[in-house]
Amino acid sequence: MQLCGIQKNASEIEELIKANLKENWKIDRISKIDLSILKLAIYEIKYTQIPFKVAINEAVELAKKYGEDASKTFVNGILASIVKE
Repeated sequence: MQLCGIQKNASEIEELIKANLKENWKIDRISKIDLSILKLAIYEIKYTQIPFKVAINEAVELAKKYGEDASKTFVNGILASIVKE
């Protein structure tokens, strides 16, 4: 169900990611793992009843396990920025 929801809202989710990247970053520069984690977490935050703190924590844990060394900080920063909006 979440995969269908992510696909259905893909353009809005990607726009949120783009809007919260630093000036010199482009979405193409994000690793596929980090991008997938971000899309899942943003979907959970925006379109489900999952509390944003839970979604962010799960995303950071996934980034620690499957991403690069800086992934957890990057994912946390983007999601925190989105939640502040």
